[in-house]
Amino acid sequence: MSSPEFVSSPAPNMKRSSSSPRTLFSTIMTGVAFACAALALIPLVAVLSYVLVNGISRLSPTVFVDLPSAPGLPGGGFGNALIGTIATVAIAAAISIPFGVMASIFLSEFYRDTNLAEAINFLTNVLSGVPSIVVGAFAYAVVVLSTGKFSAVAGGIALAVLMLPTIVRTATEALEAVPRDYRQAAIGLGATRIQTTLQIVLPAAIPSIITGVMLAVARAAGETAPVLFTASFNRFWNSGASLDPINLNPVTYLTQGIWEPTATMSRLVFDFATAPYKNQQELAWVGSLVLVALVLVTSVASRWIVRKR
Repeated sequence: MSSPEFVSSPAPNMKRSSSSPRTLFSTIMTGVAFACAALALIPLVAVLSYVLVNGISRLSPTVFVDLPSAPGLPGGGFGNALIGTIATVAIAAAISIPFGVMASIFLSEFYRDTNLAEAINFLTNVLSGVPSIVVGAFAYAVVVLSTGKFSAVAGGIALAVLMLPTIVRTATEALEAVPRDYRQAAIGLGATRIQTTLQIVLPAAIPSIITGVMLAVARAAGETAPVLFTASFNRFWNSGASLDPINLNPVTYLTQGIWEPTATMSRLVFDFATAPYKNQQELAWVGSLVLVALVLVTSVASRWIVRKR
């Protein structure tokens, strides 16, 4: 008996008609998504281009080493403000990074999924939403009034409070992202919980922690309200601070200079942008360009670190 013949049927046409409602809806929503993305980029491109156009013409190596000139006189720079920004941010980082990382280790490794951890996370989120001017007023009442003077230390403490929530949240997420197999393997080899955390988990999470620290530093460098209340401003070099090797004395600066009123880039931009003198307005634009470049470089570097990891 002959075997039955099987006739193969043609494959169904899975291509959707271009005039079908689903295709039209998908096309329209794709266009809307691209339009919204373009609209979101317009403010960023406008700010970057405007700051670049107004700041690039005055940008030169001398603005990074000179002091601000007298009102109405050409030239000048913001060398003291640049050093003041570095000093205040360094003080803030020295305070916030150790406390932030230790708090994240406490939350992720020892009290994870507990009521205490949830309460601390909630308070951290609240602190991240506190306006920076409120933090500045707090630092003014606690540090400036206690010491009797404005200083880079007071500004650093105010910036540390602003940096702390960012560091705690990013470091906690970085530690929690480390696979549990790492912990179980270390404990199986006889390591204690502290040894596992410090020698296995923490080194694995360091790249992501560095990313959070860099983002916090970028935010602190551009804050204006806290330094208005705490660091104030200074048109001259602080004691021991100078870009001239002859007048530079790090020991004097660390013992005296950081306790004096200190100029910062954000405060300089705030003061000079509204000044009636053209040279000060130009310095404000250059300072804005430097701050924007700092944030941009920090963001790109943090993404590069994460991708490299």
